[in-house]
Amino acid sequence: MFEIIWNDFLYKPLFNALIWLYNNWAHQNLGWAVVYLTIGLRLLLLPTAIIGEKSRIKNAGVTDEMERIEKEFHNDPILKKEELRKIVKKRKIKPWTSVVNMGVQLLVLVLLYQVFIRGITGERILKVLYDWIDFPGSINIMFLGFNLGERHDIIWSGIVGLFLLVEIYLDYRKTKPQLSKSDLFYFILFPAVSFLLLWWLPMVKSVFILTSLIFSAILHQFMKLLFKPKKS
Repeated sequence: MFEIIWNDFLYKPLFNALIWLYNNWAHQNLGWAVVYLTIGLRLLLLPTAIIGEKSRIKNAGVTDEMERIEKEFHNDPILKKEELRKIVKKRKIKPWTSVVNMGVQLLVLVLLYQVFIRGITGERILKVLYDWIDFPGSINIMFLGFNLGERHDIIWSGIVGLFLLVEIYLDYRKTKPQLSKSDLFYFILFPAVSFLLLWWLPMVKSVFILTSLIFSAILHQFMKLLFKPKKS
């Protein structure tokens, strides 16, 4: 049952969408097809992303408020949980939007990995292509001079890690004038772990992640013009 859902409702639609974009929009360049597919998926999830960004911007000071509660009620977990629930309700925080967006992106990462593991040449393509999708022949997996299927690519994974480092730094500079040890640990560890994971995976993952990060950054800046943070 799970295999049928995975192949027929997840893997095949994504693969066919990728090949359609490759044939029609990307001028037979798989890298650009992945970029367009990422943007298309983010546009489909735009309503949830807008709700999440709106909540994030309007509740910019909620992290400090939660940290205060963590310190004040650290000896009373029941009361602490109740106070945190009140903040979420009062601020109308919607964590499900982040879960949906992250879940879909994680799913696409796995599916893209399957695409490259199963192969994107010859008879393998014909087995999963829909009748109305043209067979592309030999797939061009070179993108801006790099092989999308190659692992241990330090440049693209490094760009993603650097992007995350700068993004976290800018966020901390605005919200936290003084960083705790846990903040510094996250500031260094998260970009480093992301870099190592993407370095180990095919380069196409870095292209997908970087496109999604840029989309989120642009959306965040646009939403900041529309909504102002709430004061604590």
